[in-house]
Amino acid sequence: MEISAELVKKLREKTGVGLMDCKEALKNAAGDMEKAIEYLREKGLAKLQKRMGRTASEGVIASYIHTGAKVGTMVEINCETDFVANTKEFQEFAKDIAMQITASNPLYVKREDVPEDAKEAEKNIYRKQAMESGKPEKIIDKIADGKMEKFYEEVCLIEQPFIKNQDITVKELLEELIVKMGEKIIVNRFVRFQLGETIEE
Repeated sequence: MEISAELVKKLREKTGVGLMDCKEALKNAAGDMEKAIEYLREKGLAKLQKRMGRTASEGVIASYIHTGAKVGTMVEINCETDFVANTKEFQEFAKDIAMQITASNPLYVKREDVPEDAKEAEKNIYRKQAMESGKPEKIIDKIADGKMEKFYEEVCLIEQPFIKNQDITVKELLEELIVKMGEKIIVNRFVRFQLGETIEE
């Protein structure tokens, strides 16, 4: 099928990917814009998997203070080069993540950061709840695993729905940026402050 220059241009504007790659993606997706975007994302991520061992020591520390100055966040986002760190897209992503943390109050960056004893304690609660509600023993672990996924969505930043677009997760937003920038990008650490939370009576 013939892919129009206008369609290629539109895909390039949406993704920031080179014209030849956009044309290839649209051919592969038979002109379907959404499928072409997914194709580019998968291809870009596969390419970048090879680079994930590289050091991401550049980046920014972004902050967000909510209106009223009662709650705020500082977050460190890393990339490979100063060039990417200074792009508008990277800076906007960092600000959005600081806002996400302020609004959604995650406890960890990713599920691997959750201590094993905390995971086990949480899973035991779900097992107990399932047993007490009379569920068959053979499906208790399956129910607990399902509830653990919900737990990770709540407490892990990367797994949370993105506050500006609930249809995607923070992880998917990060992956889009990785593909666009062509570099390893990680959310390294954050600290969230809430006024009065450590004050003892």
